[in-house]
Amino acid sequence: MEIYDSMKIDKGLITLSPLLVFLGVYLITSLCINDFYKMPISVAFLISSVYAVAITRGMSINKRIETFSEGASEKNIVLMIWIFILAGAFAQAAKTMGAIDAAVNLTLSLLPGNLLLAGIFVASCFVSFSIGTSVGTIVALTPVAVGIAEHTGIEIPFIVAVVTGGAFFGDNLSFISDTTIAATRTQGCTMRDKFKVNFQIVVPAAAIVFLIYVFAGADMPVSESHGEIEWLKIVPYLAVIGCAMAGINVATVLIIGIVLCAVIGLYSRSFDFFGCAGALGEGITGMGELIIITLMAGGMLEMIRVNGGIDYIIRLLTRNVSSKRGGELSIALLVSIAGKYGIDPRKAASILDTFSCLVQGIIPYGAQILMASELAGISPLSIIKYLYYPFLMGAFACLSILFRFPRKYS
Repeated sequence: MEIYDSMKIDKGLITLSPLLVFLGVYLITSLCINDFYKMPISVAFLISSVYAVAITRGMSINKRIETFSEGASEKNIVLMIWIFILAGAFAQAAKTMGAIDAAVNLTLSLLPGNLLLAGIFVASCFVSFSIGTSVGTIVALTPVAVGIAEHTGIEIPFIVAVVTGGAFFGDNLSFISDTTIAATRTQGCTMRDKFKVNFQIVVPAAAIVFLIYVFAGADMPVSESHGEIEWLKIVPYLAVIGCAMAGINVATVLIIGIVLCAVIGLYSRSFDFFGCAGALGEGITGMGELIIITLMAGGMLEMIRVNGGIDYIIRLLTRNVSSKRGGELSIALLVSIAGKYGIDPRKAASILDTFSCLVQGIIPYGAQILMASELAGISPLSIIKYLYYPFLMGAFACLSILFRFPRKYS
């Protein structure tokens, strides 16, 4: 029996080994040489993707490539790519016509220097909670955050992490977030009840992070001067946030933003027709690496699934589970067993949603981290080390499991 279990473990590790190859090539290499820019993440994904295809057994090479391609072309992957394309076009058009500079000047005029970081964090929390998507929040606020960094001398990875952390907070609590909807539907509880549990777990973490940014902002080299506020050029950003809050689809919101950037840019003579087209084209092509990474990640994860990697994780997590506490800890990694162990659905939904945001915040190939890094022109790993909120949120969620908090729902 021990030999048999050992064989199963070895096989399970082999099925998951493409992820280990990726982490080894990208993460460990970057940490060893202390340079997050030497190893392109696209190359790391290429190596791990080729490896995933190579280790697959029971299929011809043509079938393996076909399976990989099916994973890369999965409908959610394609939808994500369309969002990347529109986000790139909007961000570059907004930058070229002056919307980012206008938004930066407005922010610097409203927020005192010592509250700049904390204010950006709160704004990101509010926007994400209102629109229900961390990706949409990152698309809207990251270019502004980068502009503020360039004006003030704040490290770009640090301020981008402020936006990203706030985006995860709002996404986790929002009533219209896709993770909230999925968590409550799968666990059979109302969004209101899940919110009550979630609120008590994550708000203390957000409050601590807010205070960290207040103290960090006190020593930041912030410039008190700012340029003229061109209110007309801020309209595209206000429209994007307003339409998103109204519940309009994120792709439609970005198209509206692109149209407004084009119209206002032409009206204000920030660019001519060909200048506008050039900005849109530059923004789209600028997302090329992100699109390629997304396709390869989708294909690689499909190969892991086909080889039994997901099934192996489920068996591994549930092998020794015999209590509510053990069940909740398993849910924190992979939710499938809440009903079996009598866990309160509200607590189960909260754990599912919270750890979903945590994982997205600590993996360098998550959509949010990739989008933020691409818009800011920096390495994903340079952002992750400054993501105070997701890590603290995860710590509080673990404590809520270990100490059975909130009591009413545990």
